[in-house]
Amino acid sequence: MAKRSFQPPSPLPVDPADGAATRTLIEQTYTTLRDDIIEGRLAPDSRLRIEHLRQQYQVGAGTLREALTRLVSDALVVAEGQRGFRVAPIAIEDLEDITRLRVHIETDALRQSIRCGDDAWRARVTAAYEALSAEEQPVRPERRRQWEALNLRFHEALLSGHASPWTQRVLRLLARHSERYRSYAIGLPDSGRDVHAEHTEIYQLAISGQEARAALALEAHISATPYMLIRALREGRIVLPGARPPAAAHARATPAGAGAAPQQRPWTQPAGEPLAT
Repeated sequence: MAKRSFQPPSPLPVDPADGAATRTLIEQTYTTLRDDIIEGRLAPDSRLRIEHLRQQYQVGAGTLREALTRLVSDALVVAEGQRGFRVAPIAIEDLEDITRLRVHIETDALRQSIRCGDDAWRARVTAAYEALSAEEQPVRPERRRQWEALNLRFHEALLSGHASPWTQRVLRLLARHSERYRSYAIGLPDSGRDVHAEHTEIYQLAISGQEARAALALEAHISATPYMLIRALREGRIVLPGARPPAAAHARATPAGAGAAPQQRPWTQPAGEPLAT
């Protein structure tokens, strides 16, 4: 298996002569840091030293602190008082909690959207589905970020039949955290999944007004990658960098009288494997 190559965070693409407002610079810094955390370029539980980040991202300390404070609100960064900031750790328990919450909110929102959806909603869903379909047959690992954007657009279009700004905000935050874990599920062998077929089923059921079946299909779709990743972690096939020890999860997964959990080995990505979602 070919190891996943590490790419250090790139300096923030800001032209100092372009007259951009301070808030714009903070937003750009926030977005770049957020993407580097989600993509794993800033490792879970790693220290975020302001002096180092100033050199890496080529922005001032005040801008970095503003951006990091926003990421604390997103639960992607942890503030450590006088000691500064650290990338939020990851753990099986968090992934399970994120998945349960996302299923609960998103399936209910889908049912409401189907009930209230009109012709304009159906047109939005169809356009988003067609754009996603063109990108994921198959999904190429090097185009994962483009796929992620189209995947988010499709899921948000599905829910747009019933306007609820707070639902969208909460689900967008949960989707970012899900994406953070999903990046470690890329290339897991033997998933047996056809992600495009899952999206097609959800699309067809939603457009035809079958809200209960659409909600069940969406629940299975949302849960598939987290459960696949959790199973691989519990079986010791991969480990997550900087993850908190999942003692309780291993205890639940190991039957009484069973032997010790198999030894874990670091995660590596098979070259050319399709993306799991």
